[in-house]
Amino acid sequence: MLSKTVASEGQEVEAKKRRSAFAWLNAQESGLVIPLVFLILLIGFINPAFYSYENIINIFRNTAFTFIVAVAMTFVLIAAGLDLSVGSVIALGGVVTGIALKAGIPVPVAMILGLLLGVAIGLINGFIIVKFGIPSLIVTLGMLYMARGAVLVLTQGAPVYPLPKAFNVIGQGDLAGIPYVVLIAAVIGIIGHLVLTRTTYGRAVYAVGGNAETARLSGININRINLSVYVLTGVASALTGMLMAGRLASAQANAGAGWELQVIAAVIIGGTSMFGGSGSILGSLLGAFFMNVIATGMILMRISAYWQDLVIGAIIVLAVGIDQYRRRKTGLN
Repeated sequence: MLSKTVASEGQEVEAKKRRSAFAWLNAQESGLVIPLVFLILLIGFINPAFYSYENIINIFRNTAFTFIVAVAMTFVLIAAGLDLSVGSVIALGGVVTGIALKAGIPVPVAMILGLLLGVAIGLINGFIIVKFGIPSLIVTLGMLYMARGAVLVLTQGAPVYPLPKAFNVIGQGDLAGIPYVVLIAAVIGIIGHLVLTRTTYGRAVYAVGGNAETARLSGININRINLSVYVLTGVASALTGMLMAGRLASAQANAGAGWELQVIAAVIIGGTSMFGGSGSILGSLLGAFFMNVIATGMILMRISAYWQDLVIGAIIVLAVGIDQYRRRKTGLN
C-alpha cells in the first residue's frame, strides 16, 4: 500500500513538472510560435538567403521599429482603447526633431522636443476621449489626419536633411553588430513587460480594460489610466520617428504611412484582445516579428508586394476571429 502511495505521489510530481515545463504553451501568444517557426523554415527552404546575417539583422531592425510602438499600443488595447494616429505621429516626431536639428539646436534638446511633442499629442487624444466621451476610433482618426497635415505644412512634402552625424548614429550605429535601435527596443520591451505585469499601474490597465465599472468601484482612476496610455503611444511614436530619421539620415514626410494598421495588427496577432483586458508584451514582440518575417519572406520568395496588404488583412481578421472564439469559450461574451 505504501509503495503504491509513493508511486502515485511520484507520478503526480512528474505530471506537475511536465505541466510546468510546458506551461508557456497555454499562453495566448504561444499560438503564434508554431506558425512562425514553420514560416521561417518555409522561406529559408525556398530562398536560403533568408538566413544570411544581413537579412536577419535587417528583420530585427525593422521589427524593433514596429515593436517600440507596439509596446505602447499593447497598453492601449489592453485598456480597451485604440490609437490610429501613431503613423502620423511617427512622421511628425521625426520632422519636428529634424527641423530643430537644422536650426542648430543640440541633439539631446532636439530629441527632448520631439518626445514632448509626442506627449502633447497623447494628452490631446486622451483628454478628448476622457473628457468628452468621444470614441477613441474617431478622435485618433482625426489626429491621424491633423498630424499628417502638420507634417506636410512644415515640409511641403520634401525631406528634412542633412541631419547631424551625432544624431544619425542613433539609427545607423551598432554595438557588437547589434543595431542600437534593436537594443533600445529590447530595453523598452523589458520595461513595458515589467510595468504591465509587476506594478500596480499595469494591473490597473488590465482592470480598466476588463471591466471599467468594476475598476472604478475598486478605486482605480479610470480617466487617469486612459489618459496615460495615449501619452505612451504618443511618446513611443515620436521616438520611433526620430530613430527612423536617424536611420535614413533625413526626416521623411511620408514616414509611418500605414503604420497604425501594421502596429495594431502585430499586437492583435500577438494575442492582445481588441476588447481589452488581456494581452502581453511578449505576444506583441512575436506579432511584430511575424509581420516583418512575412514582409521580408514575400520579397525573397518573389511574391508581389501588392499581396502583402491582402495577406496582413486576412491575418488580422483571423486573429480577431480567434480572439472572439476564445472569449466566447471562456464566457467573456
